[in-house]
Amino acid sequence: MSDDKDIQKTLSVSGPNSGRKTLQLKPSAPAFAGPRGPGGVVVQRKKKLILKPGAQPDPAPAVTESRVISLKKQPLTPAISGKEPAKPDGRQLTESELKVRAHALELARKESERQAREQAEAARKRAVEAATRSKLEEGKAAQTAKDAQKTARDDAKFKADIEVKQKVESELKAKAEQEEQQKQQKQVAEQQKQAAEQQKDHPDAAEKKSLPAEKTPLKNRPNTKSSRTRGENARRTGRLTVAQALSGGAQERQRSFAALKRARAKERRKGNQSTQQKIFREVIIPDLITVAELASRMTEKTVDVIRSLMKMDVMATANQEIDQDTAELIVEEFGHTVKRVSAADVESNLSGPEDTEADMTSRGPVVTVMGHVDHGKTSILDAFRKSSVVTGEAGGITQHIGAYQVRMGNGDKVTFLDTPGHAAFSAMRSRGANATDIVILVVAADDSIMPQTIEAINHAKAAAVPIIVAINKIDKPGANPDKVRQDLLQHEVFVESMGGEVLDVEVSALKGTNLDKLAEAIQLQAELLDLRVNKNRNADGIVVEARLDRGQGSVATILIRRGTLKVGDIFVCGNEWGRVRAMLNDHGRNVKKAGPSVPIEILGLNGLPRSGDNFIVVDSETKAREVSEFRKSRERLERDAAPKATLEAMFEKLNSKQAEIVPLVIKSDVQGSAEAITGALEAMNTDEVQAKILHSAVGGISESDVTLAAASHAPILGFNVRASRKASDLARQEGVEIRYYSVIYDLVDDIKAVMSGKLAPELRETILGTARIIDIFSAGKTGKAAGCLVLDGIVRKGAHARLLRDDVVVFEGDLGSLRRFKDNVAEVQSGTECGMNFASYNDLKKGDIIECYEVEEIERSLT
Repeated sequence: MSDDKDIQKTLSVSGPNSGRKTLQLKPSAPAFAGPRGPGGVVVQRKKKLILKPGAQPDPAPAVTESRVISLKKQPLTPAISGKEPAKPDGRQLTESELKVRAHALELARKESERQAREQAEAARKRAVEAATRSKLEEGKAAQTAKDAQKTARDDAKFKADIEVKQKVESELKAKAEQEEQQKQQKQVAEQQKQAAEQQKDHPDAAEKKSLPAEKTPLKNRPNTKSSRTRGENARRTGRLTVAQALSGGAQERQRSFAALKRARAKERRKGNQSTQQKIFREVIIPDLITVAELASRMTEKTVDVIRSLMKMDVMATANQEIDQDTAELIVEEFGHTVKRVSAADVESNLSGPEDTEADMTSRGPVVTVMGHVDHGKTSILDAFRKSSVVTGEAGGITQHIGAYQVRMGNGDKVTFLDTPGHAAFSAMRSRGANATDIVILVVAADDSIMPQTIEAINHAKAAAVPIIVAINKIDKPGANPDKVRQDLLQHEVFVESMGGEVLDVEVSALKGTNLDKLAEAIQLQAELLDLRVNKNRNADGIVVEARLDRGQGSVATILIRRGTLKVGDIFVCGNEWGRVRAMLNDHGRNVKKAGPSVPIEILGLNGLPRSGDNFIVVDSETKAREVSEFRKSRERLERDAAPKATLEAMFEKLNSKQAEIVPLVIKSDVQGSAEAITGALEAMNTDEVQAKILHSAVGGISESDVTLAAASHAPILGFNVRASRKASDLARQEGVEIRYYSVIYDLVDDIKAVMSGKLAPELRETILGTARIIDIFSAGKTGKAAGCLVLDGIVRKGAHARLLRDDVVVFEGDLGSLRRFKDNVAEVQSGTECGMNFASYNDLKKGDIIECYEVEEIERSLT
């Protein structure tokens, strides 16, 4: 170490006085004596160690050069140590030099930080790339493993298929050999049988034939006969080689698997054709049936049925439905017999056989008591029943339909129906029911004709039942029966005292005056009707009223029209069915059976029927279920398809020529307005269209009005009135339109527009222009196009046009296209050339005239 030169250097800033200063090392005072003294760093330079073969390395190699750099602990800035650093020449640094030095150190620090950040970012990127490469390698390895597994599965499946094929081939081969062996055995048995028969017939010939003949030895006999059997195809022997020829023949080549299958299929077809015979069947055809179902019922191929339909110009697929007539033609073409059925057949013979005259017996009449509120309907019924029903009813008015049976003085029984209004009776009429035989119209002598009295008259006339007028309350002061008779004339009710045929009786329900005369009038009218039915048959009737009871369930009041109803009978009531569990008469007592014209309450319904539904007893529960399900489905279809009673639907009917009368129901606030509306509408009637006023009255729109309108498919016109809540709900349910008006002119204008729609529109033709064909061009797929010159007017695309040839109309249709040069145009003016063609006509010639025109429909209106 003594030979080494020690060099001591210090850090200093030098440079021009006025320019930038740089940090550099300059020689300074001599270094410390030791290799590493205070403030010094020893720098050693070692030479490269070279080992020769066989030489031992020196454990302590010599140091060739050593330098000691002395870094004195001097403050970088004056603020740290309190002293200014000195220059190499010994003088202190100036303030500017200190700033430059600090700036240089800061730049060095930032540079080191930037390099550290860059190194960190590079390390992070390398880590991310390494992770990505590892994931890709893992994915590739997984895909490779998956492909290997799939290949292994495919190989296993292929091997399994080959094994199955080999197994099937071996089985078929064994089966063929077995069949061949059986066939040979059968042939041998037949030959033996024939030989035995010949020996029995000719014993001498058999003995001669049985003698053995001389034969050449088998080994010395040349093999000149082919190994093929007679009739075998020569191509089965394969190619003949030299070795096969020298050995005496070729071995027979084995038949393929496909050839064996074809041979077996051919044998089966031959056997089926020889033994199978076509069977002719009775085919049941419903209203609609699919082609596939029809083919299945005939045991024919669906393709054959479709082919037969195509011959009839009916294009149908296997799953498409065809009608009953088409199916019948197809069945007859295939030779089968037809049995037509329908979904409505479940209701056939539901009412049973017709009654004979010998089975007929008389029954009591059914009388319905109708009239205005508080005119004494229930009081008259109480007088007949010798009871007091009115006192037991809330408010003294009837809240529900009551059915009662009363025995008259002569012993005959009469059934009375007491109605709270006319909604139930209207519902019966709208469903075609005829529950009553006679209507008693109760009119108070002091009030005369009232709105509900007029409604009762209209309902009785619609049901076509005779009317007996009972003029009640004749004992009250101010009673005027003659005024009642005169007012009835306005509604076409002519009583006997006024020269008509309607019976009228003046009664007093409170005092019982002339009730016997009313009973005699009822009996007289019943005798004129001659009411006779068969009692000894299954019962049928009509539902008068139905309700839900918490303890008993669905309870229906039934009026029996014919037959006898017994406990335990199975019945169908409208869309519902059930079994009679119990029966109650009008006095609430249990009965075991009930005859014609008897009102009873029955228990055992599966659902709640509607008022006016028909009631009939059937033989079995299965029949009742089928009828109930069919009626529900039919009602659902009719509800979906039935047109609603709206003005828009009426316009549609008028356009399709399905209506000639406009039915209307009018309700007004006062009688004068109702009369004015009726008069204005009737004044617009013509021979082609008429407004028919079904009902016109004063007061709010009630449920009976909605029922009447729904039955006749008529809208309701309300003038300064409104519908009740129940009526509005019923109108929405029945699809009846209610229109409100406050000005009479608006009402008349709307109905005038509806009636005007009945008139056929007037067609007016307007000539737009004419054009002459100059030349004919080919227009590709569209056929021919005509080059034309517009002579006058305009030619418009899509307008009607007719082709004139020698002033004779050759064709009428629509213009297909209209072009000016190569551009499509909407119209071409006079004096302009253009190209045009017809939508479906190509027989165009030069010199033809094309006349373009429009047809305008002008609606007719009532004057």
